Amino acid sequence: MFVDSHCHLTYPELKDRIGEIRQAMAAAQVDRALCICTTLEEFDGVHALAVQYDNLWATVGVHPDNEGVLEPTYEQLVALAARPRVVGIGETGLDYYQMEERKGGRTIADLDWQRARFRTHIRAARTTGKPLVIHTRDSAADTLRILREEGEDGSAGQAGGVFHCFSETVDVARAVLDIGYHVSFSGILTFKKAESLREVAAFVPLDRMLIETDSPYLAPVPYRGKVNSPAYVPYVAQEIAKVRGLDVERIADATSRNFEHLFKGVATPA
Repeated sequence: MFVDSHCHLTYPELKDRIGEIRQAMAAAQVDRALCICTTLEEFDGVHALAVQYDNLWATVGVHPDNEGVLEPTYEQLVALAARPRVVGIGETGLDYYQMEERKGGRTIADLDWQRARFRTHIRAARTTGKPLVIHTRDSAADTLRILREEGEDGSAGQAGGVFHCFSETVDVARAVLDIGYHVSFSGILTFKKAESLREVAAFVPLDRMLIETDSPYLAPVPYRGKVNSPAYVPYVAQEIAKVRGLDVERIADATSRNFEHLFKGVATPA
């Protein structure tokens, strides 16, 4: 019924609880999840989950905020994306959040390595035909600009993808939709102070939205502050249903179909 389109099951908080997590997913009618890769070092673990379990799939990529890790090449990403049950490229994108505090006084101009890494992922996605999983934080204008410069502008033949854990404005959402991308909502949508994001959830067409947990982070109300799990993704769907005045089953159906349309080969296990 429900799909968690973005989770990190190899992170320390979750990696030793896979059996328990899958049982909780089944009880919550969450029939599939996409396990997201954030470094090449963790790819084998992420991929192993997808190979072992018929309701899990994997991506390959290096998160924009990760430094001191193996730098991905175009050739590596293309080769790893060809492995069974790898259905997307990412998590990739740009992260300019709290530059002074987190980046040792560096400025946005000093982050050319992030922008170059992002372009490498985009080119691999276009070659493989597998969609991008985009992370953007305080960097929407540059993220969109680079996507357009690399040919991801809504034209035929683009890789396409999703802006995950969306927390931007309606105007940014409109720009994302204009280039043919999807918008994914996380537990942030349930937070008391997320009224502007609920406006985005009311704006985005049903056929262009996904739901996710970003586990182990950002647990939705009523679990806020606790370790998140794919089993909690129905709370995101319920909030969208409330915002739009629809039955939650309709949100589940739409976001599941969108997941299948965007990430090829992720049909519900028999």
